Amino acid sequence: MELLKRQESWNITYNHALGETASWFFVQIRDHAKIYGRRDAKSGRVLVPPRAFSDQTLEPTTGWVEVGPGGVIEAFTIVYEPFNGLPNPPYAFGYVKLNNADTALGGFFRGVDLSDGAAAARKLAVGTHVVTKFADERKGDVTDFWFELA
Repeated sequence: MELLKRQESWNITYNHALGETASWFFVQIRDHAKIYGRRDAKSGRVLVPPRAFSDQTLEPTTGWVEVGPGGVIEAFTIVYEPFNGLPNPPYAFGYVKLNNADTALGGFFRGVDLSDGAAAARKLAVGTHVVTKFADERKGDVTDFWFELA
């Protein structure tokens, strides 16, 4: 069977309103360098990033809970190929379950030498403790924070 190759380009700009919950979340990052989750009133779980409705009970979430700055790596990847709109490789991205949270938040990892992928993977292993760091100048975006090894 012949396997075909094709290069395709997708360049999509998408503007959307964040809504009340996500807007409040990003304002706290921008103005206070803090991350918050929303509590699922029925189960008590703290959802990060916050959602207006629980992903399990479908009930509205209630109450803000400050999470982090520490946490534990739940998943990671090291990227060595360029992707449009993302940082120049290599870079590491993953999901961290922050202290007081029950779900994981995606973000970039910094401060790990990525030139040796195997060595970097050992340092970024699932279960490794990290701490959230914030940019000095923040704009209310996911690039305003990152994770470093604790």
